[in-house]
Amino acid sequence: MINTHDDFNSFVIDVTEGQLEAYKSSFQKNDEFILIPEFISRGILTRMLLDSEKSKEDAHRSFIPKHKKGGSVPRPILKKKSPILSSLYESREILYFFNQLTGQDLNLCPDHDLHACALYLYTEEGDHIDYHFDTSYYKGARYTALLGILNRSECLLEYELFHKQEGQDIVKDASPVEPGTLVFFNGDKVRHRVTPAGVGDERIVLTLEYVTDSEMSLVTKFVSNMKDAIAYFGFRSVFGTKDV
Repeated sequence: MINTHDDFNSFVIDVTEGQLEAYKSSFQKNDEFILIPEFISRGILTRMLLDSEKSKEDAHRSFIPKHKKGGSVPRPILKKKSPILSSLYESREILYFFNQLTGQDLNLCPDHDLHACALYLYTEEGDHIDYHFDTSYYKGARYTALLGILNRSECLLEYELFHKQEGQDIVKDASPVEPGTLVFFNGDKVRHRVTPAGVGDERIVLTLEYVTDSEMSLVTKFVSNMKDAIAYFGFRSVFGTKDV
């Protein structure tokens, strides 16, 4: 059993061996996708919300017509201002849980990857992101974890499973990402989007990225950096000085 502890380097829910086996089975049967409500304990969630408030003012807002609108806070800022969020990313127990789900030996992303641990903020009317895959620019597979921190919005995470399996019907579903909820999936397999925020809505999600191989070619690193600069964090954060 993995026990609940009220510090940010410990796992945040109790998981029995039977539950772990059920999670593993569900993850594999659903094209490497799982949604687990109340994954984060209330005490940890409260601290996550407080820490996210410290970083909101540093969010970079981006707008790509017909694709994306919203705010993002990169890894270096979270490490300085929101240590519980970066500590969750580096938690050995959470990584162990994800390794058990995937059957893989997952790695943290290199320090230069601003997307490895980041906040997404939907705070203005129309904030959204259209359908996409979380494409891996690494040599290995990329797995995404989304952890709900705040949801006072009408936004839904809409997703499609088995999108790349020939002869398999695509399964479509949608869910809000409520505070404490975990969504974990293989980024190259699951096509997904977030529907637009309404007037007065506020939605904050922590995203964590893990890979099976952290090597990346110079070409794909440039493509990845350009994507992050344009769609998420801005050119200064991605290509500027390390002191952001």
